[in-house]
Amino acid sequence: MPQMAPISWLSLFIIFSITFMLYNIMNFYSMNYKSPQFKNKFKMFNKSLNWKW
Repeated sequence: MPQMAPISWLSLFIIFSITFMLYNIMNFYSMNYKSPQFKNKFKMFNKSLNWKW
């Protein structure tokens, strides 16, 4: 299709780019990550650090 005007190719590229960015942004922010809840925060610091060898 070489007879298409360059402005048409530019507008197609811009529309595709905006659609691609919106799709990626929606996928990124649709996830809801929950941080792990510790009942006792000091429990993990009480582990023994002795080497087994």
